[in-house]
Amino acid sequence: MAETPRPNHPPSIADAWAVTVERAAETTFFFDFDGVLSPVTDDPDASQPVAAVPGVLERLATAVGRVAIVSARPVSFLRSRFGSLERVDLYGLYGLEVWHEGDVVTEPAALPWIPAMSDLAERARAELPAQILVEYKRLSVALHYRTAPQLAVEVERWGHEQAERLGLRVQGGRMVIELKPPVDQDKGMVITEGVRNADCAWYFGDDMSDIKAFDALRAREAVDPGFFGVAVAVANPETGAEVSSAADLTLESPDAVAEFLADGLLRF
Repeated sequence: MAETPRPNHPPSIADAWAVTVERAAETTFFFDFDGVLSPVTDDPDASQPVAAVPGVLERLATAVGRVAIVSARPVSFLRSRFGSLERVDLYGLYGLEVWHEGDVVTEPAALPWIPAMSDLAERARAELPAQILVEYKRLSVALHYRTAPQLAVEVERWGHEQAERLGLRVQGGRMVIELKPPVDQDKGMVITEGVRNADCAWYFGDDMSDIKAFDALRAREAVDPGFFGVAVAVANPETGAEVSSAADLTLESPDAVAEFLADGLLRF
């Protein structure tokens, strides 16, 4: 039987699932965590995947070639939420950490920056207003101003000053600015490598860093006419419009993501 041709973008949901089912063994699903599998919370430590997500990811992992979570969170955090999932790979800190088949691998070039990140977190707690939540991630520091949006300009300015002082990179996000080591690693690079041997891939994201992942799917299609990539945005009031404009389709919430996957699994 002839293979179904690659649909045009944006594909219909029916066409996207039809190609995915046909190429299931060579398909990878990638998911961001915050805002995609879990609602965004004022306290990042309180974030939990919506109730249906672990089960649907486990089922999905038995139906397709690979399932992976690609997050700004450390692998240790992702493991605390998805430790029971045996078939799901975890990329933490934009890919600086990887959990695969029972092992954590850390990008060696980032390791020398751990002391600087620890010092930066302490400095942030001392110099920024108390309303700013400082999230130390070992290899990066995130400054959350969700509960004090009026301080956004002050926090952004402070973050950029520290990045210039220390030679760090800045990643913007939903009510957060994150400072990272000057190491070439982002979600787009994770996806570029992750789809190298895939015939089909989906990426679900909600924030600015996820657009690089969408771009990686498009870049693979440009050099391989047989490859099919689906970029899915999850709506939100902060970065939703920009992310949706770069995606093939938009879902309304993490609960809608779980429902969408459960419905799709009925096609296998």
